[in-house]
Amino acid sequence: MSKIEKATFAGGCFWCMVKPFDQFEGINSIRSGYTGGTVDHPTYEQVKSGDTGHMEAVEITFNPAVFPYEKLLEIYWQQVDPTDDEGQFQDRGPSYRAAIFYHNEEQMQIADRSKVALIDSGKYKKPIVTPILPAGPFWEAEDYHQDFYKKNPEEYKADREQSGRDEFLSKHWPE
Repeated sequence: MSKIEKATFAGGCFWCMVKPFDQFEGINSIRSGYTGGTVDHPTYEQVKSGDTGHMEAVEITFNPAVFPYEKLLEIYWQQVDPTDDEGQFQDRGPSYRAAIFYHNEEQMQIADRSKVALIDSGKYKKPIVTPILPAGPFWEAEDYHQDFYKKNPEEYKADREQSGRDEFLSKHWPE
């Protein structure tokens, strides 16, 4: 039996970071939450203030034998602006920065290689600034944030359209 691993990604608003991963065999769960900061059990309001050091993030449990970490990273890079260190799209400030949090040495190496490949691709004119950091405690967000796109499809769609995320992503990742 294959072991289950965790992957943790920050990419701005966590509402927009769930759906892209939530459609593949081998992905067991996706939870929205907070990581990277210094406050235990932070609330949404605390994180949003920018004073906790936490970023909005998703924690994915997955079976790497079915859905490898490399594929998660491919999806991740196609959800963020890796050249923006001040937030993502309409969401500005430290709690909305993009980051990859690795859970073991292998994930760190794979993430580093994927970042180098993205840099070498020339897809972006500005430098890739998304950091690759060791994973720390992950604090789940409040229930109303979990599976937001499923529970509030109209609000999710309107927020995503207003953010400019899809317009930016389609420019850099045409299908």
